Amino acid sequence: MNNIDKVVKDLEKELKNLSKYIYDNPELGYEEYKSSKAHIDILKKHGFDVEENYLDIDTAFKATYDSGKEGATISYLAEYDALPGIGHGCGHNILGTTSTGAGITLSKIIDDIGGKVVVFGTPAEETSGAKVIMAEKGSFEDIDVAMIAHPGDKYEKSGKSLAMEAIQFKYTGRTAHAAASPHEGVNALDAAINTFNNINALREHILPSARIHGIIKEGGEAANIVPDLAIAQFYVRATTKTYLIELVEKVKNCAKGASLAAGTKIEISNYEASYDNMVTNNVLSNLYTKNLKDTGVEEIYEPRESFGSIDAGNVSQVCPAIHPTFDITGREVPGHTREFRDATLTDYAHENMKKTIKALATTGKEIIENKEILEKIKEEFNNTNK
Repeated sequence: MNNIDKVVKDLEKELKNLSKYIYDNPELGYEEYKSSKAHIDILKKHGFDVEENYLDIDTAFKATYDSGKEGATISYLAEYDALPGIGHGCGHNILGTTSTGAGITLSKIIDDIGGKVVVFGTPAEETSGAKVIMAEKGSFEDIDVAMIAHPGDKYEKSGKSLAMEAIQFKYTGRTAHAAASPHEGVNALDAAINTFNNINALREHILPSARIHGIIKEGGEAANIVPDLAIAQFYVRATTKTYLIELVEKVKNCAKGASLAAGTKIEISNYEASYDNMVTNNVLSNLYTKNLKDTGVEEIYEPRESFGSIDAGNVSQVCPAIHPTFDITGREVPGHTREFRDATLTDYAHENMKKTIKALATTGKEIIENKEILEKIKEEFNNTNK
């Protein structure tokens, strides 16, 4: 048994308890007070210096273990927010535990090999992810690599995600009696509906990999009153940040044209944080995959084509990063379900969590020990079109 195997074995009970506690206390984004404290407590117990209320985000933290010797800085990203209604249907209770477990495991050996370990507590991945703020404010400037592994129904290599911008259009018109004096009204709902029509016409001329989808959040109070307020919200997604910027401008023009035609005023804003596309560092990914296979995992799938968006994408734009998936179900089970939530507590999930922790920690160890690997990781990062 090597050092990492022994550390993970010794940590097993604490980590299972951490995952179960967070499962039992599901909290929505930016409300994860119990969950973040549970992570902080175990990290402090194992010698980490923890900066709480990190970047003035109540439930974020930065936990650091420094060997005091020269070496790479390895970071792990912990998520712990839940979904409304179904709790940890995305498995963030076991995800965060895996990242914290990997950080603690690596910390137990770096006094000998050098380097630094940082575990970031990253709230609200499901909504307006804190990693966006962290990336913008320079949290990863001194980080050499960032790793996070998400629970799923199979092992998959780190892949791509779509860049995403959340846009809101607020149309202001003028009320009138819809039967007696409709000519005196300015219909804000017409502007919102015509925005959808304009976007539907635009779809013929966008890349098939892009996505535009939205809702009318407000559209009037009663059928006999011309609506003076309408609000439409959209997600616009694209495979690259560059194309997203181009596509967002076209969507905004669809809304501006609809507003002009209806005679309303328009206000354009972002109602959630924008996510950048995930750029997997292949040198880092291949190293992690090798180490995962060494734990006994035999079948690791190529990443599926993703049409979702994750705030880890923002991290990958400023720091070499990976976001693979590890199996907690042994069969096909969709995420964001109660069945997936409950799978996080099974022995099968715990065994694969341990394997994933070992692979994450071993990858960090090898990067610290081998400067050539880190140079190759950084060379790829610097030469990748983001």
